[in-house]
Amino acid sequence: MKITKVDAFDLHVPLGRAIADSFNVTDHVGLAGVRLFTDEGIVGTGFTTTLASGDDLIREAIDRYYAPVVMGQDPFQVKKIWHDLYWSKLHWVGRQGITTMAMAAVDIALWDAMAKALGKPLWRVLGGAKDKKIKTYNTDGGWLNKPVDDILEHMKRILDQGWTGVKMKVGKPNPREDYERVRRVRQAIGDNIDLMLDVNQTWDLNTAMVWGKRLEEFDIGWLEEPLHPEDIRSHRILARELNTPIALGEHIYTCQAFRDYLQEEAVEIIQVDVTRVGGITEWMQVAALAGCFNVPVIPHTADAGLVHQHLVAATLNSPMLEHVPFGKDVFKEPVDIREGYLHLPETPGASTDFIPEMFEKYRVA
Repeated sequence: MKITKVDAFDLHVPLGRAIADSFNVTDHVGLAGVRLFTDEGIVGTGFTTTLASGDDLIREAIDRYYAPVVMGQDPFQVKKIWHDLYWSKLHWVGRQGITTMAMAAVDIALWDAMAKALGKPLWRVLGGAKDKKIKTYNTDGGWLNKPVDDILEHMKRILDQGWTGVKMKVGKPNPREDYERVRRVRQAIGDNIDLMLDVNQTWDLNTAMVWGKRLEEFDIGWLEEPLHPEDIRSHRILARELNTPIALGEHIYTCQAFRDYLQEEAVEIIQVDVTRVGGITEWMQVAALAGCFNVPVIPHTADAGLVHQHLVAATLNSPMLEHVPFGKDVFKEPVDIREGYLHLPETPGASTDFIPEMFEKYRVA
């Protein structure tokens, strides 16, 4: 099988509402990616996700620099292609961020093409580690721009649908406001619901030490991205001081960076995101590495869980999947979650195919 055409794309999909964390506000999601056409009629699709900014640069990186590398190649040579992409002309100007996210889209498309050629869902191709439904938790109820009364109402709807775990954003300018919001949420949802907190990098070490300790009384499942993602030293100090596990990975782009966090004992839950590291090829490396340290992988899911459902199903040390319904209405086969549990797909591929009408409607480039 040979790649005969590379179609880089960029979609802007409205969310129907504004959402915010401690440093982002958006009402759209950007889906930048690629379709790889082959001489056997199989089309592999991969994408990465932005908050509708910078996705044009990702598309341009694919179109101008990565497309010539993959043209004529056999998708089943995915690891060779990954190496060629990594050491392409873009290596000189960037090895994380835009260049890596563009690599992720291409790599996902290659695996999608392979799984379709084999007539299997990706999780079976990767070697299924689970054959039962998989627990999920819901992030959609706790955005930082929502008044706490709205959060409580939204989380009640989530819990009524069967979820037993939720996550909320913290990182207000005054941490006392965070404390009060978390207190009210824990009081409302009860003690039997898992509650996770996401700072989105905005605390310094002193703030994290003080308020991380204060928030422990609410039985927090983990404290996510409390500090700058490249500050391993401060995460190590914090991890040793807090009883609450430290989770991160959304803004870490390489397996070497995850290795350093694990070796320094600066992280306790790995949240590697397939759309941010170099795709499925590197995601599996990170998951295996975490397994060597007996650390669980609970991925950040910027892909609405579509690709990640396959990865979690193929990974023994990945016990749970995040649910964030970004852009789910544009895909042919959204994740199937019932009563808080994911049911695995059997359709061949990586679940990345778009509904054609939605693809054309929201395509901006």
